[in-house]
Amino acid sequence: MFNNGSNNSGLVTAQNIQLWLAKYKTNGVDIGLPELLCYRSLSHLLNLRPSRDIASALSGEDRSKIKGRGMEFDEVRHYQPGDDIRSIDWRVTARTGKTHTKVFREERERPIFVFTDFTQSMYFGTAYLCKSVQAAHLAALITWNAIQRGDKVGGLIFNNTQDIELKPKAQAKNALALMQALVNIHEPRFESVQIDAQGIFLKATQRLQHLAKPGALVYLISDFNGLNDASMAVISNIARHCEVKAILVNDPMEIALPNSAFQQTLNITNGVERQQVNLGEAATNQKYQSQQATHFESIKQSFARYAIALRTVSSAYPIEQQLNQRDMGELL
Repeated sequence: MFNNGSNNSGLVTAQNIQLWLAKYKTNGVDIGLPELLCYRSLSHLLNLRPSRDIASALSGEDRSKIKGRGMEFDEVRHYQPGDDIRSIDWRVTARTGKTHTKVFREERERPIFVFTDFTQSMYFGTAYLCKSVQAAHLAALITWNAIQRGDKVGGLIFNNTQDIELKPKAQAKNALALMQALVNIHEPRFESVQIDAQGIFLKATQRLQHLAKPGALVYLISDFNGLNDASMAVISNIARHCEVKAILVNDPMEIALPNSAFQQTLNITNGVERQQVNLGEAATNQKYQSQQATHFESIKQSFARYAIALRTVSSAYPIEQQLNQRDMGELL
């Protein structure tokens, strides 16, 4: 889980920002391998254990519902015809006078997919990092934790014009390949052209549906500005066979306009269109905040309709600070 970073240590000040940028080896706009490698030492902060049973038929660390001889003891029950006599628990049998057998759960490996959105609206930031950079940091943190656990990890990374697919592999070099892909496809200085955000997002989710095999854990990292009914339907289909967790990356200015002691005009752009916003006007601030709250609530309800976990991460604070100390290790 993530908090809102409102504690004193998380205050956004010019001094804090400079310290954070130096610590995580980033300038907040571009992405480089050194900053993504930083998260290797922080991977212990996450717990990617599945919250539901694994359907995969591969062998590995996680447990499936299929019972049989395996590496992990599950329970003792009465002996039934056909049970392997080698699994009889003689101590329980002697104590109860009835034959009991040990039951094991076969271990199953779980592939992890990191779906990272670098489309146009992600290249925005007003405090610490651009949303796209924070998304890359999240992807790196999840990837390193998966490798540390011995899980296979792959990814689908896409921007306005291209995408990169990495098939799941349980190797550190695959993690490095994913890091390099994040660097290669990140384009903070894209051309200012109108794009079909919903169409791009839909195609990416359709490709993800093809890649994500049953039993996989899928992380969706995006601002979900391209989400619509069609792409949500694809995501819900993925969630039928995989565990899907969505992380919405946002910026403070997408929630509320900056406070201003006097009225002034702020020029803003989405990379294509430009408009002016009047700061210091209570009515304008209230209207904007209400519109944005409706927007985010709509995204939340879209995922809630299919019982898909959705959490929000701010681009204004380091991920490390947003991890809830009370539930340390639980990303979602």
